[in-house]
Amino acid sequence: MENIRNKVGFICDMDGVIYHGNRILDGVADFVNWMIDNDKKFVFLTNSPEKTPHELSMKLERMGLTVPAGNFYTSAMATAAFLHSQAPGCTAYVIGEAALSKALYDVGIYMNDVNPDYVVVGETRTYSFEKIEKAIELVNKGAKLIGTNPDITGPTERGVMPATGSLIAPIEIATGKKAYFVGKPNPLMLRHGLKKLGCHSEEIAFIGDRMDTDIIAGIESNVDTVLVLSGVSTRETIDRFPYRPKYVLNDVGDIVR
Repeated sequence: MENIRNKVGFICDMDGVIYHGNRILDGVADFVNWMIDNDKKFVFLTNSPEKTPHELSMKLERMGLTVPAGNFYTSAMATAAFLHSQAPGCTAYVIGEAALSKALYDVGIYMNDVNPDYVVVGETRTYSFEKIEKAIELVNKGAKLIGTNPDITGPTERGVMPATGSLIAPIEIATGKKAYFVGKPNPLMLRHGLKKLGCHSEEIAFIGDRMDTDIIAGIESNVDTVLVLSGVSTRETIDRFPYRPKYVLNDVGDIVR
């Protein structure tokens, strides 16, 4: 545990590590306060593209945690940064929430439903057959297909619901084109987190609750990985994968107890 506590900084997944829906998890307040009291650098990294950093900050505020917006990084922001690095000034047709459109707009990527360079898909509550048809038409015309994150499902207060991987699948099937996913397990997300913290890989630990996105992303980024059992993974889950986390904890509170 001292090896973890001695890290300069932490990159933490959110759902299943910090909260479930609108419920803060055990030990989280103690862990966050410990990081602040000990001048630890930290960023909350989420594959969800649905909320802006400010909205995520307000969500934690409602749960009793004060974390500035600057401590959050989302797959929407990573997708915008990726597209800006690939094709500055490009345009996109977006299936997603306002936070995704804002992230793209903030780096100079504008909306285009006629001849965009990219079709970008993220989680949304306004998914429709009309939007799928439009996306298929544009991809067939040459637009490149991008997904904010590859998650097939995600936890909600109503149970497991479809996530970006499921929403983009009909477009992939109909066009025969495979999407490029920016979010975890793509190491790009963690590298953005490291850059945001100003840390080298050996100086931080990455804390997540999923073997298939969080832990593999940490391993491929050469970062010490901490699997917490407060989300979707169990000790039995670990044995299903050909790789292992460096540390396994019940929850983030174990770090400071």
